[in-house]
Amino acid sequence: MRLVVQRVTNASVTVDGKITGKIGKGLLVLLGVGAEDTKEILEKMADKMLRLRIFADENDKTNLSISDVGGELLIVSQFTLYADCKKGNRPSFVKAGNPQTANELYEYFKEYCKKSVPVVESGIFGADMKVELCNDGPFTIILDSDEIIKK
Repeated sequence: MRLVVQRVTNASVTVDGKITGKIGKGLLVLLGVGAEDTKEILEKMADKMLRLRIFADENDKTNLSISDVGGELLIVSQFTLYADCKKGNRPSFVKAGNPQTANELYEYFKEYCKKSVPVVESGIFGADMKVELCNDGPFTIILDSDEIIKK
């Protein structure tokens, strides 16, 4: 599983001209599901993301998590996070999870996050989405289960 986590002042995702998810202060999360990902891996990755201390405290130090600041989540599926560009100029996506399993894990990720964060918005799996955001900092972190979780 790969997550691109961006601290934002606001973000939204639009499908076919309609906003499907919109948040204020919080995290925009681009989520890529790999072929070997499971619910167990997903839970560990979500927990890691939710505990990230990337919001400023009263001393302007990054000591606070999304829960500490009452932040919101916007979660957008993005299989292209598994692009393999080693050979040639056209990316290969063979390491991405199959669409049915990836969608199930995407839906589970959203529900899992709702246990900790009251506002969880999202895009639509597999849709052509337009994402707008104001990256705060900018502050962007990449979490890769291959680096964080020993498989």
